[in-house]
Amino acid sequence: MSDGFDIYTIIILVLAVFIFIRLRSVLGTRTGNERRPNDAFRAPPAGPEPTPANDKVVPLPTRASDGTRPDHGPLDDEPVGERWKGIAAPGTPVALGLDEIAAAENGFDARGFIGGARAAYEMIVGAFAAGDRKTLKPLLAKEVFEGFSAAIAERESRGETVESRFVAIEKAELTEVEVVGKTAQLTVRFVSQIISATRDKTGAVIDGSPTEIADLVDVWTFARELNARDPNWRLISTEAV
Repeated sequence: MSDGFDIYTIIILVLAVFIFIRLRSVLGTRTGNERRPNDAFRAPPAGPEPTPANDKVVPLPTRASDGTRPDHGPLDDEPVGERWKGIAAPGTPVALGLDEIAAAENGFDARGFIGGARAAYEMIVGAFAAGDRKTLKPLLAKEVFEGFSAAIAERESRGETVESRFVAIEKAELTEVEVVGKTAQLTVRFVSQIISATRDKTGAVIDGSPTEIADLVDVWTFARELNARDPNWRLISTEAV
């Protein structure tokens, strides 16, 4: 009986060790698909990373040296009906405006612009809520920055703070494109969901909600000089719908 007991004990111990090793190999392995806690609120990259000395507001893709768009192939061989597919219908004012910009500046990428505009939209809304003037300044035209800065100062004088975070940017679509002189102006209509609350100096919520999702529709216009060495697009006007 003693020998039998010892044999069974050894078998059980061997099985326990085997199961432990198998569990450890599964539970201790990262697949590379894990989400970071803040991924849900982070905008995807919209182009090349900015250099430290020159922040890109809405970066354009790098221009190819062989006369091609980074994501479209040869410019002259691209069918007119496919050029702005998913962005603007052929013959519409938006498509014609994009044609004018593309003709003036080789390498212009409307999809890259929209991706960058989404990133800039989230960044600007977040920086305004946080009262972060340093982040706002390179993103905005002078007049817009002065208006945002004045609103932040008024809020600070009352001791108010804003908590804000995006749930989703559901849509970003070009609604108007024009070239004024040498400056391109692109208007984007954003449809988004956000959680935002304004608190007074006592911490009481006086506007919005820290838990409820609000729907927003904003129409923003970005501008930059075509073929300028400065690739930055800056916000020149805003409108809440």
